[in-house]
Formats: sequence, structure tokens, C-alpha cells
Amino acid sequence: MDGSLAKECPGESKILGMAAPFSEGQVSGLFSELKLAVPWGHIAAKAWGSRHGPPVLCLHGWLDNANSFDRLIPLLPKEFYYIAMDFGGHGLSSHYSPGLPYCHLNFVSEIRRVAAALKWNRLSLLGHSFGGTVGGMFSCIFPEMVDKLVLLDSTPFVLDSNERENLLAYKRKSIEHTLQVEASQKPSHVLSREEMLQRLLKHNNHVGEECGELLLQRGATQVATGLVLNRDRRIASPEHTFDFISSELFEHSVTKLQARVLLIKAIQGFYDVRRENDADKEIMLFTIGKLKSVLKERFQFVEVPGNHYIHMNEPQHVASVISSFLQSGDRIQAQQ
Repeated sequence: MDGSLAKECPGESKILGMAAPFSEGQVSGLFSELKLAVPWGHIAAKAWGSRHGPPVLCLHGWLDNANSFDRLIPLLPKEFYYIAMDFGGHGLSSHYSPGLPYCHLNFVSEIRRVAAALKWNRLSLLGHSFGGTVGGMFSCIFPEMVDKLVLLDSTPFVLDSNERENLLAYKRKSIEHTLQVEASQKPSHVLSREEMLQRLLKHNNHVGEECGELLLQRGATQVATGLVLNRDRRIASPEHTFDFISSELFEHSVTKLQARVLLIKAIQGFYDVRRENDADKEIMLFTIGKLKSVLKERFQFVEVPGNHYIHMNEPQHVASVISSFLQSGDRIQAQQ
């Protein structure tokens, strides 16, 4: 593969460190850690499989981290090279520099930086929740780079249908929250492991205890008196970060997609950014209908029993359909 992507972003994205590479046929549950240089520090990632396999970049949900794919990836086809990244300010990735906002487009640009660092011209994307919307926008901005897009209880964009009256307030709150955190001298809260786990489960009742512990392994750091969260405190509510778009812009954007798209909807999952709107399924139905009409045979929709964290709680319910999708149709060539 040529190095054209790295040439387009000189000095910005390179591999800082990497554990010993896998050999072919190694046990699927093993992984290596990567650190990819970016202007504000590094993007951390986990890798499974051979670097010579077709690449699949895995994108976690809001306030999660790369560990959210630990139970799913070992069930997927071994011939692919899976990279699960921590978005900036999450997991083990560096926090953004002071003054650099956590806006949707910056997360989208992180995919481009990872591809540049790894010298990928083309890849597949597997995104859960927020990660799916980041991957969806990337797939429309850089359609020639994306072979397949898997959306796990997610959509490629978030529509503004229920939010138009709130959009300016969201932007205001985002700015005010960022300024408040930057001005604050308060240290991070230190909690015991059990306290932190119970707080996580309280705020996200779709995550089981075992999966919550898995997320904390990468999402928190041990200090002398307990644990502190790794995430950047400037990252607040998801609605402060999402780019809400109109149905007209959505219709136009998805016409740019060149990828084959698989949307897996967890029946007991989420249907809106805000939980109070989950009963309204019209936006999801509109999204599915439009993807069907535009992409035709390139779009596949599957419903599975389970909640929003189906890929962690019961990964076997989604592994087979993802595996079949990745292995179907025209496939990108293995990397040289």
C-alpha cells in the first residue's frame, strides 16, 4: 500500500509505540496496544489480528472506550485487522489541548488521522452509538475510503427533528461548561472502585456489572486513595457535541455513501439522543427508509433482542451477522 495518506498530513500522525505484532493464526483474544501521534498528544488503540489483514476500525460510544469491543472482536472473523481506538479525551487517549473544543467534526477528523498514521487508503468502520454517527459522517465526507460501515444501535447522522428549539441552548451550554471546567482548579474526584462502578451503572442501566468493570479498566486510573476517571471533564452531554442536521441534509449526505451499510438495531436499545424521546421511533424509521431507498442492495437492516450495549452484554447476538457482512460482497484487499 502506498503512503499517500501520511503525505497529506505531514508530521501530524505517526505510530509512537506498538507492542510486538501478532503472528498469523494467533489466539483471537490476544491484542496489542498502539499509540498514534497527534498534535495534542496521542490516540490510544487496541489491535487484534494480523496487520496484513483488511482493516476494520472500531469506534466506541459516548464516554466509553476501546474496551467496549473486547467481548465482540474475538467472535469475529480472524482474517481481519481490528483496531479499536479511544476517541480523544476518552480511555487512554490524550485530552485535547486547552481551547480545542470537543465538537463532532474533530472526532470525525480523528478517524482520518488514524488512517494516515496506519497508511490505510481504505477501511471498514464498526461504530457503536456515538461512534456510529462519527463513522457515518466520515463515510460521507471521505466516501472513497470506506468499504463497509457497521452501525451498532446507531445511525449515520443525528437529525434535528426533535431538537430545533434546543440547538442554540446546547451550543451555549457547551461553551459555558468548557469555560467553567477550564477555570476550575478542582482536582478530579477520587472514588473507590465499587463507588465508581455503582455510579457508572446508575447513570447507564443498559451496562451490566461485568461490562461496567471492563469499561473502568481502561476508563479510570488507580491513584493512592482510589480511582479517578480518565476522561476529559470538558466532555459533557452528548447533545452538546453532536452535529444535528436537517432531514434534507441527511438525504443529500447519504447519496455520497459508497460503502455497504449494515444497521443493527437493538430492540430494547435507544431511539434518540435524549432518553425522554425514545418512545418516538419516527426518526429511526425515516432513517432506515431513506437508507434503503438510496443504497438499495448496499443496505442491510437487522433487529436483534437486547439493549443498547448488546455488543458487550450479549455479543453472540450480533457477531454472526457482522461476520457475514464483513465477509460478503466485494472486499478490500489485504494490506501489503
